Amino acid sequence: MEELPLHKAFQLIEPGPVVLVTTAAGRKKNIMTLTWHMVLDFSPQIACVIGPWDYTFNALSEKKECVLAIPTIDLSAKVVDIGSCSGSDTDKFKTFDLTPVKAKLVKAPLIEQCLANIECRVTDYIDKYSIFVLEAVNAWIDTRRKERRTFHANGDGTFIVDGRTLNLRKRMLKLPPGV
Repeated sequence: MEELPLHKAFQLIEPGPVVLVTTAAGRKKNIMTLTWHMVLDFSPQIACVIGPWDYTFNALSEKKECVLAIPTIDLSAKVVDIGSCSGSDTDKFKTFDLTPVKAKLVKAPLIEQCLANIECRVTDYIDKYSIFVLEAVNAWIDTRRKERRTFHANGDGTFIVDGRTLNLRKRMLKLPPGV
């Protein structure tokens, strides 16, 4: 084995799929791209890093709710472009031709073009690490959508696309109910 520079170690365990976070503060709806997140439990609770350097931070801190929208690979270039500009001076729904859809339990919009959307409320914020803990309160999936492959950031500008699914359920000793 060769030694890997420590500052690249995170690339070995990069989290789940790239997601979009929507917020609504007043009439302003915004979208940000997020790769730093993780599921905390089956309820689900989700932790994500959104700091004061992100335009979304103020809306999320103030309104304490958001939507996590899960895009598929057909939206990958658009998702990267969304993450390369700021909502402070860009109407991202208009600029990237995305359709906001009214959510059921939060004011932040769903994104129609995404495979799935999870409505969330903030339950905690860990200032030292800029981590918001979100509780999912409602979820949506577009069952008619043909493209279902998500993509994952490697942390260096490259991405991995989901591929074949392995079903090893019979080997699992214990699964939570409904999984």
